[in-house]
Amino acid sequence: MCRIAGVINKHAPPAVISRQVKAMCSTLRHGGPDDEGTFADEQHHLAFGHRRLSIIDLSANGHQPMSDVRKKTWITFNGEIYNYPELRDELLSLGAEFRTVTDTEVIIAAYLQWGTDAFARFRGMFAFALFDSLKKRTYLVRDTAGIKPLYYFTRPGQLSFASETRAFPAAGLATEQDATWPVRFLAFGHIPEPYTTLKNVFSVPKGHYLCWDHAASTHLVNSYEITGQPKDQITDAGEARQLIRAALIKGVHRQLIADAPLGVFLSGGTDSSLLTLLADREKKEQLKTISIFFNEKSYDEQAYQRLVLDKVSGQNFSHLVKQQDFESALPQIISAMDMPTTDGINSWFISKYAHDDGLKAVLSGVGADEYFGGYPSFNRIRYIGRLKNIPPRLFSAVAHLLPDPYKKLTFLASDHPLADYLLLRGLFSPGDIARVLDISAREVRDVLFDQVSLPGMRTYDAEQASWFETNIYMQNQLLRDTDVMSMSHGLEVRIPFLDEDLTGLAGRIVPSIRFSPQQPKKILIDSFCDLLPTAVWNRPKMGFSFPLQRWMAQYRPISDPDLFKNKLAQTTIKKFANNQIHWSKAFALYQVQPYV
Repeated sequence: MCRIAGVINKHAPPAVISRQVKAMCSTLRHGGPDDEGTFADEQHHLAFGHRRLSIIDLSANGHQPMSDVRKKTWITFNGEIYNYPELRDELLSLGAEFRTVTDTEVIIAAYLQWGTDAFARFRGMFAFALFDSLKKRTYLVRDTAGIKPLYYFTRPGQLSFASETRAFPAAGLATEQDATWPVRFLAFGHIPEPYTTLKNVFSVPKGHYLCWDHAASTHLVNSYEITGQPKDQITDAGEARQLIRAALIKGVHRQLIADAPLGVFLSGGTDSSLLTLLADREKKEQLKTISIFFNEKSYDEQAYQRLVLDKVSGQNFSHLVKQQDFESALPQIISAMDMPTTDGINSWFISKYAHDDGLKAVLSGVGADEYFGGYPSFNRIRYIGRLKNIPPRLFSAVAHLLPDPYKKLTFLASDHPLADYLLLRGLFSPGDIARVLDISAREVRDVLFDQVSLPGMRTYDAEQASWFETNIYMQNQLLRDTDVMSMSHGLEVRIPFLDEDLTGLAGRIVPSIRFSPQQPKKILIDSFCDLLPTAVWNRPKMGFSFPLQRWMAQYRPISDPDLFKNKLAQTTIKKFANNQIHWSKAFALYQVQPYV
């Protein structure tokens, strides 16, 4: 797990390119504190940079950028390939040569053997740049779940890339803000891919690779699909439970590979508890768990954490987080974000404590809710289908009459799937966004909907909710925030519920079995009913939550309306101070305030 960067620029001298890459790497040092490396090819006007967090093969053999034996292909790689031992054995049988036991070298050998078809063979989380000097091509490749970030910036004759957007302005490569990002941020509570806060800096889509042709100085973005997975539907609940159980056990086993200390985030919820119990079967005393608790008893999950800890043998590190911790850490948290978000505070704290407790890698329960129906949206979405029978112009006509909790209904004035999502999970209505930013509501809608295409979805059922939660909420908020907050502490977070074989399996289970309107994640819980304590799953869902409604209300820079310039922002903050507005709205206004 690392941070990567690179520049290709046929118009710049080699010294300038190298200096830019070193500046990018310096900015990304927090994500790779163990080692730094650069590679330059003057003939092809290229330089790669790498900041290393050593997890597999802690020796100098893991130094990057890395090449093949003939030094014709080079890579800078961020992530983990969990099936690399099997791939390495297969490649050895085909005559491949290896100098190390790293997964990095397996990527190179796999590419040399199978070309771009190799990308579909990898099981893991990854973002890498691979330079083929013989074909004169550079590839930017991202995993199918989009766990690891990869951003790029192009101009005529040049391509640059990095693991975080902050690296581009640090090197003087992309310094202009995207004027539309506050619109997206106030609507979503995050910056949705492929957009960023920087003009013309975009995300490589998950499950895709960008191919840069050095001769023509042009690029294409292509998709790839995981190979070798069954396609038939699963219609029997008993079979589904058996396959889920086997797939998750295999996924956890894969992701326990490490040569550095490894643990699990244990919140006390179903997903983290299940991962802890499965990991304990293999690691026993070696497994460490990290937990958080609060003085605010309504948020305290220690009783549920204890039910799981009583069943495992490893060491638990439990940390009390208080109001003063939040206030003193908030400037660091904002800095770590890289881009604005209304999430990630919890990830910052738990990652800090995991790092302080000596861990370099942890397992996280992200993904189970999205794939197995763990959110209220899986039931609520059917009401949107009914609301769609109302003429859209009616919502526009009554926009000024709606009280705050119902203003998001005005999204239904736009006949776009993204408007349906924003009704479920959005922050501010189009009209309120326009008032905060002093632009027209038409401009807001143009930014949100005119440039975005989504698969045709009008089913308003659990499958559509799962698509929304997986491809918008989890992708842009949970995964991005988890990555950037953990890497700010030099910590790797692994996500077994997003193992490619498990997610592929979930997609084959018919919705009537996969989702239950009566009990969230029923099929997952039933698959491990012998392992999970009943009290852990048979209770109201909390999520990994902090007492932020109270903490932010007591933090003057967020809760004082006089510190905000915009009239609507002032009114919103007054409502927040009276506990009439969710903290995420106040936090969003706090972050966007310097830009309006």
